[in-house]
Amino acid sequence: MDQQIIDRYNDTILHEAMRRYGIARDAIHLLDSFESIIYEFEREGQGFILRIGHSFRKSEALIQGELDWINYLARGGVSVARAIPSENGKLVEVIDDAQGGQFLATAFIKAKGQQPWVAGWTSTRYENYGRLLGKMHALTVDYQPVPAWRRPEWNDVSLNFIELYLPKAEVRAHQNYLSLLEHIHALPKDKTSYGLVHQDAHQNNFFMDADGALTLFDFDDCAYSWFINDIAIVLFYISMDAEELGFKDSASFTHEFMTHFLRGYRQAYSLSPAWLKEIPAFLKLRELELYAVVHRDFQIDGVEHWVLERFKQTPGFDINSDGHMWIANFMRNRKPRIEQNLPFIEYDFEALI
Repeated sequence: MDQQIIDRYNDTILHEAMRRYGIARDAIHLLDSFESIIYEFEREGQGFILRIGHSFRKSEALIQGELDWINYLARGGVSVARAIPSENGKLVEVIDDAQGGQFLATAFIKAKGQQPWVAGWTSTRYENYGRLLGKMHALTVDYQPVPAWRRPEWNDVSLNFIELYLPKAEVRAHQNYLSLLEHIHALPKDKTSYGLVHQDAHQNNFFMDADGALTLFDFDDCAYSWFINDIAIVLFYISMDAEELGFKDSASFTHEFMTHFLRGYRQAYSLSPAWLKEIPAFLKLRELELYAVVHRDFQIDGVEHWVLERFKQTPGFDINSDGHMWIANFMRNRKPRIEQNLPFIEYDFEALI
């Protein structure tokens, strides 16, 4: 989290947010504090999530746009963690930080179930995953945001992680990124293939119940992009768990997963199959973005070999953290793979057509 936000946050801010949402002092506990400060709380026997962010990261208008879309999807029957109003009937509560900025508090119904890797994956649940994304895209086609609340485009300066965070010394990565942008910018945009998407619908951002039903949350990164990008991001993250899911490599997992995922997706939305050939480009885009974000978060220069031993030297590193282990695995051999511009997954995606 931005140090400026940490320095301005205190119990007074928390207690004011609790007051505005009617949260008792003994009914709340901290969950996370990565990009925003996340709490879980109970009220009248039901579970909710309180999120406290800052205007340094997102303006009130952008958050209003996020919540408006979430609740639009919920009204349309998509299983998402709906935003709830405060005691004053507001979806965003603005709390002055006494230093010229504002903390922005929002609350959501807590998703039912548990993490999908705990609940367990099956082919039917892969289909449910695809159906959920398909329903979102089907509704997005006709979504009309309040103009002042419009979410950013995929290439907004605030989302250009490569330019913002990747060291200039990573010359080959920057060159490959520019070539990739040329290709992506040339892709057509129309309402059947481009619109507001979640852009981060990976396994940490939904829960799964005992029946395999998914509830999606954390729409903080939602932006306008191609629907196929939303699909590629899903594949990007879940393919990293291929071995844990019992597959010998990411290619064999991709074939199994995408076959079922797309079956569910197509039951809810008919995206032209021609877009499947663009998955490698968007996988590469997310690979480069994550590569840049890791540089930002760990602030290690002159990286030669990103392996676990190197991560142990990073201040705050917790050897027992699943997140750190995941990042270490992602970064292993990542630099040479990026410099050689190798596909993130060696697979013929046009075969899925």
